[in-house]
Amino acid sequence: MADEGQMAPDFTVETADGPVRLADFAGRKLVLYFYPKDDTPGCTTEALDFSALADRFAAADTTVLGVSKDSLKSHERFAAKHGLAVRLGSDPDGTTIEAYGAWVEKSMYGKSYMGIDRSTFLIGRDGRIAAVWRKVKVKGHAAEVLARAEALG
Repeated sequence: MADEGQMAPDFTVETADGPVRLADFAGRKLVLYFYPKDDTPGCTTEALDFSALADRFAAADTTVLGVSKDSLKSHERFAAKHGLAVRLGSDPDGTTIEAYGAWVEKSMYGKSYMGIDRSTFLIGRDGRIAAVWRKVKVKGHAAEVLARAEALG
């Protein structure tokens, strides 16, 4: 499980612009957020909140990348439908999701199942995890992450 202070686990995810790796962000800050499913209420709100702050994240030299198991086609439809300004990465086999400890046992109506824990990682310019948010509550989350990214310098 990825924790604050550790080197961020390496990853490669597919995006609409081609594969993206952790190394692509060397010397920059990265917000890597994991979410359960495209175009669902909480995930849409989260993506819209990060998108609304995209200019401020850019001014803080911070890239935002959302990751789920959804396909690239699903991501493209989701981004187009809502006019998202954040990049979305597809991790269909869950390798990156698992590396960050975001693949967890959940339960609903008394049934257990495996799923993505809504979680966010702020990775500093040095490749270390500067902050971790697990079991994210969407309201106000993007602004909180932005404040930490700005403070990280």
